[in-house]
Amino acid sequence: MIRRTSPLVALGLTAGLAGCAVGPNYHRPAAPPSPRFRAAEGWQPAVPARIVPSDWWSIYRDPALSHLEQQVAVSNQNLKAAVAAYYAAREAAGVTRGSLFPSINLGASQTRSGGGAATQFTFGGARTANQAGLSGSWDVDLWGRLRRELQSANARAQASAADVAAAQLSAQDALAQDYFQLRASEQELRLLKTLVKDDQDSLRIAQNRVNAGVTTLADVYAARTQLESTQAQEDTALLNRAKLQHAIAVLIGRAPSQLSLAQGHFAVEVPVVPAGVPSRLLLRRPDVAAAERSMASANADIGVAESAWFPSLTLSGSYDFDSALLSGLLKASNAVWSFGPQVALNLFNGGATIAQTREARATYDESVATYRETVLGAFQQVEDDLATLHFLQSEYAEELQAVADAKRSETLTLNQYKAGIADYASVLTAQTARLNAEITAVSLQSARLMASADLIDALGGGWKSSSLNGPNDGVTQSLSSTVDSP
Repeated sequence: MIRRTSPLVALGLTAGLAGCAVGPNYHRPAAPPSPRFRAAEGWQPAVPARIVPSDWWSIYRDPALSHLEQQVAVSNQNLKAAVAAYYAAREAAGVTRGSLFPSINLGASQTRSGGGAATQFTFGGARTANQAGLSGSWDVDLWGRLRRELQSANARAQASAADVAAAQLSAQDALAQDYFQLRASEQELRLLKTLVKDDQDSLRIAQNRVNAGVTTLADVYAARTQLESTQAQEDTALLNRAKLQHAIAVLIGRAPSQLSLAQGHFAVEVPVVPAGVPSRLLLRRPDVAAAERSMASANADIGVAESAWFPSLTLSGSYDFDSALLSGLLKASNAVWSFGPQVALNLFNGGATIAQTREARATYDESVATYRETVLGAFQQVEDDLATLHFLQSEYAEELQAVADAKRSETLTLNQYKAGIADYASVLTAQTARLNAEITAVSLQSARLMASADLIDALGGGWKSSSLNGPNDGVTQSLSSTVDSP
């Protein structure tokens, strides 16, 4: 009776041991606390915009921007690389998952060997051996090493999926930043073209006054210098626009020569995005999620390292047919089988196991610090963007007033010059002040638009960490189209 039950007892013991796993179970460490965003205090936008997860850029109501943003997920090369890395990490987890199951192989061989006439070989000194059969082995996961490896691999795959979302959001934000600067360059060009016409009028007035003997050629040369300087500024603005267009082309995966953007309007309204509370920020930032998943992977690696202290158990077996003749190889009389366990325990390796365990724990501590630093960086980015939007809003309003005053001053000074009661230097000063004020206003408006896009990036662009638990680890079908799915 004892002999009959002992294999069952051994099997039950093996199954029971296979249910445990050495190493610490993962618990997410606490992130640095931040109950509120300080920069949001005392600043209440009238109508906050709602971030649309799939197309956050639509809040700017710019069809050209929307068309460009939609091409990022399809053609951006950095994003393609991130998606390919995700697929590699996902399949690496599949390789680890496969090691939990037995490995079964089917094989067949035929060998012919021989030697001198005085040897034991027959048939003219040569012998033929035919073999066919099945073999298998199974590494029994007694201490959870393979399961910890799978936990680590799955966490790395999820971190890679979050990296895809971060790469996509970064590319979308970079495109929006370049796009707003491009439109600002176009607005600056419009201002300069207007000033060129004004300078041409001033040159004509100065020439007429010289012809009438009212003033000297100095005014003509001054007016011509101003005109040429403004035309040079036009060239600089055109160069800036060309470079920004080239940058946009690369972001959508095209050669710079293949993209030509028509001039568009410069946005006069900046949508304000609600920041929410810091605790929700941790659920919306893909880089925070990637850092947290990397931390979970490092925690599982501790269990992998600690499993080296325990013995390993491998079950292996084979069922073969051996015969000198190929015909009749699969007869029962030619069958040979074997089965048995193999237990191995490392007794000495020069302290390598101790070092590997300490290395795994140190790597985990590093990942915890990286996670907390990523959280702090996320808080800082949101605070910076909120403060930037807050101060730029008041600064832009003040600059618009400065533009209006500069225009009035220019008009009065020009009329005084025409009446002969002001010199041309005063006209140049007034025109320069007006242009500088207008260009500053454009720069401030561009900075506000860029800060709002950066705030959306800082808030995660509508992404949610819960998507990591969904199909394809949150990598959507549109992203999957950037590379061939394995």
